[in-house]
Amino acid sequence: MAIQSFNPPQRTLMGPGPSDVSQRVLAALARPTIGHLDPAFIGMMDEVKQLLQYAFQTSNSNTMAISAPGSAGMEACFVNLITPEDTVVVCRNGVFGARMIENVNRIGAKLVIVDSPWGRAVDPQLLEDALHKNPQANFVAFVHAETSTGARSDAKTLCEIAKRHQCLTIVDAVTSLGGNELRVDDWGIDAVYSGSQKCLSCVPGISPVSFSEQASEVISNRTLPVQSWFLDQSLVMGYWSGTGKRAYHHTAPVNSLYALHESLLMLQQEGLENSWARHQKQHDALANGLTKLGLEFIVPESERLPQLNSVYIPKGIDDAKVRQFLLQEYNLEIGAGLGQFAGQAWRIGLMGFTARSENVALCLAALESAFTKFK
Repeated sequence: MAIQSFNPPQRTLMGPGPSDVSQRVLAALARPTIGHLDPAFIGMMDEVKQLLQYAFQTSNSNTMAISAPGSAGMEACFVNLITPEDTVVVCRNGVFGARMIENVNRIGAKLVIVDSPWGRAVDPQLLEDALHKNPQANFVAFVHAETSTGARSDAKTLCEIAKRHQCLTIVDAVTSLGGNELRVDDWGIDAVYSGSQKCLSCVPGISPVSFSEQASEVISNRTLPVQSWFLDQSLVMGYWSGTGKRAYHHTAPVNSLYALHESLLMLQQEGLENSWARHQKQHDALANGLTKLGLEFIVPESERLPQLNSVYIPKGIDDAKVRQFLLQEYNLEIGAGLGQFAGQAWRIGLMGFTARSENVALCLAALESAFTKFK
């Protein structure tokens, strides 16, 4: 068989990520590749840093884009800050809190788990109780926007509790960055990571991260080498910071960073709070339509993410058949349930460029058609 050029179908992506990518961002990918130490490229990197500081609402100098997906951003935060001598309280209310636990276990630090029900926000009182019982704890980690369930935790309150107990915070903002309120400096977040393919609507494969001054001091003063050479911030920041010549660390994904620059520029031009409001407006329209179709949300309204909507699959409906039908007949992708909700729920994304009225209308019409066919 002769292999030919790959031409993917045109889909509408309404799953848990990646999200739809605009023509502006796709066009940025096609611009001429230049060297990763070219002065022009370094100038663009500086702009990416400034745009990320805006998106995160931070003045942290240690803000950058890791050349790998959000999972690498997570690992970068953990391996740079935590040593086996530390005690880490991890709040788990879904799959991605569990991945934080895996990182702590691999480092060999002492682990304290605070479990909240799947489909609910992290319970602040449970964190408070855990920190009273473990006064030696020096880190608190939690997921702001739990992609596996669609639950949004109160990051501001959780960080306030952590600070009262003299703990640094590590926050997963993979799904929240650009989609709902996130204020790194105002809320006292010490280490935060995200992904390019969610509400930023960029291509997958890049992880924005930011470290507070206090977190950066911990990294600078550690005596044990960071477990990961590639993710060692003391090395990587030599490439992302400084005037004039930068220290070579790795070959950056040049064209993907063009795309990230463009997506962050689009976010700045729209306005961060306008983006948050747009996601909420489209969520309200989608939620109203899904309720009329008889679908039940997993997450209570007050804890619900606008950009990731988890609903129970109606009784008698075949999960795989419906999702296959949507893909084949409407070129529409929605997400399956994950973890405890596998086979029981759908995850419908409204992230970034996907959060538009025409996509809400398409999703509702396609689901209604599927229910008519398969009920």
